[in-house]
This record gives sequence, C-alpha cells and structure tokens, in this order.
Amino acid sequence: MPDTADKTEKATAKKREDARKKGNVAKSMEVNTAAVLFTGTLALAFAGTSFLGNITSMMTVVFQNVADFEVTAANLRSYSYQGLLFLLSTLAPIVLSILVMGTTSNLLQVGFLITGEPLKPDLKKISPLNGLKRLFSVRSLEELAKSVIKLTIVGLVIFVTIKGAAKNFVPLMDSSVVNIFSFLGTTMLKVALRASIAIIIMAALDYGFQRWEYEKKLRMSKQEVKEELKEFEGDPLMKSRIRGLQRQAARQRMMSEVPKADVVITNPIHYAVALKYDSDEMDAPLVVAKGARKLAEKIKEIANEHDVPIVENPILARALYKMSELGMAVPTDLYVSIAEILAYVYGLKGKTN
Repeated sequence: MPDTADKTEKATAKKREDARKKGNVAKSMEVNTAAVLFTGTLALAFAGTSFLGNITSMMTVVFQNVADFEVTAANLRSYSYQGLLFLLSTLAPIVLSILVMGTTSNLLQVGFLITGEPLKPDLKKISPLNGLKRLFSVRSLEELAKSVIKLTIVGLVIFVTIKGAAKNFVPLMDSSVVNIFSFLGTTMLKVALRASIAIIIMAALDYGFQRWEYEKKLRMSKQEVKEELKEFEGDPLMKSRIRGLQRQAARQRMMSEVPKADVVITNPIHYAVALKYDSDEMDAPLVVAKGARKLAEKIKEIANEHDVPIVENPILARALYKMSELGMAVPTDLYVSIAEILAYVYGLKGKTN
C-alpha cells in the first residue's frame, strides 16, 4: 500500500483532469441501483393499472380464440411477431424510464465522459496473484461489510412491511381473486417503495464515502505540487537562463545604438545615458541607451571609440536614468537642460540646429 502520510495537499486541477481522462472519477454504483429501482417502482405504480389491463385483454383474446388457432409455420411467425409487439408496447414506458434514469444518475455523478483508458489491456488485472491480493484486501472487506449492512437494512424494511400487512392475510381466504391480487400488488408496491427509499439513503451515504475516498487518493505531497508547478510553468533555472539571454540580447541591441547617438551624458562614474536627436524626424530627443556602473562604463567606452561626445552632468544624468525609458523621448521637464547640452555638442561639431 502506498504511503500517503505526506500527501497533505489537495489535488491540483491538472491532476484531477488527468485522473478524469483515465476514467478515475468519484462514482457510487449504489446510486445507480437506487435510481433504477426507485424509477422502476414508480413506473409500475403509475402504469400498473394500464399494464394489468393490457395483460388481461391479451389473455382474454387468447383464451376466447384458442380453439381457432392453427399451429403452422406461418401462424407461429405471426403470433410471435404480435406477441413481441405487445410486450414492447406494454413494457416500453417502464424500460425507457429506467434507461433514462440510469443514464441521468451517471451523468449527475461524473458528467459527460468518454474514455477508452479502462479498456486498455493490463496484465496486472488478470494476474492471479494480484487477484488474490484484491480478494483479501481492505477494499474487499469494505465492500463485503457494505453489502452485509445493505442486505440487513433492506431485509429488515421488507420484514417490517410484510409483518404490518400480515394481519390482513387471513381475511383473504374469503376474498375474491381480484381482491387477493389487488392486495398482493399493493403490498408488493409498498415493499418496493420502502426498500427503494432505504437504498436511496444508503446510496447517498455511499456516494459521500466514495467522494471522500476519491479525494483522499488524489491528494498530493508538497513535493508533487512543486514538481507539477515546475512542469507547468517551466524549470526556474531554465527560465532564469532564458531571461538572462533575453537581457543580453537587449543589451547588445542597446549598445549597437550608442555609435549613432549625438551625446552621452554621464554622472560621470555611476550613470550614463545616450541621446539621439533628429529635428526632421523627432519631436524630442530619444534615449537610445542607458546604464549604471559597469554598463555605464561600457557605454562610455563605445562612445569614445566612435567619437560620440561625452558630457558630464551628474544631476541631469541621474534624472535621465531614473525618469526616462529606453527608446522613449526624454521627459519634458528636462527639455531645457538637454537643449543646452545638444547646442553645446552641435557647436563642437560645427553643426547648426
């Protein structure tokens, strides 16, 4: 038996779905039995008079015309066909109601589910050793105990009902055949209804037990939950590696924009922000690169290699680094300070703005 001591966590949605695909669902056969028995009893109660009338009419026709029946091959086929049609028309409402209720009870328990997983060949299911283990398992003892309890309760209900009707047995000796059959039918219906109600109560209790046992079997350990989460969201180490590669690619793209910048404004040690401005295409200067510490040093190094002017302005550099986003226009609050620096840079280059 698997150790379930550490399985303290409720099953995740994924595990529930996987179990459902395999046909592993919470289901009580007692519910189906109770639904079919109760529906059949009610159907007989409501259709009993009609059912008895049809039987009576058929028997009357048969006995009144028995002398006229000719036993031939053609007649036997005709009689068999007529008898089959009679049975179908008489029993169809009862059988159909039982079929509908049996299907509905399954749908209410497990919903709409079609799976071939339970039908797959499994050598463990036909192993004699495993069969013996199942025969003498705790599960088998539980089922045996439930069957004994069910039979005892149903038997007791039937006994009490029949005992209550026993006082009317003696007067039946002087009653007509119709009254005798009417009494027997009423008593049998009462027995069936009370037994059905008892089985329905036991079925509700059994379904609750099956549900509790199902949830218990689906429980997971904390480690299993972590493993499933890792499988669903991806390995944290791999995700970290991917994010690192993405940051590296973004950094390389950013560094490739530094040679195209018009100016790099520095702290001078901690921050560096590269700006680009084209009055014909842009409404305001754009931040094409920014970085702190080592990244700032790298930006300044590339700027020196490509003769991009570097201007030291600690206050402006810190403001640009904190207030601006990469690829976005500089904040409007800094327009004046940046315009002065660009004018200075253009003057050094001999440009006119």
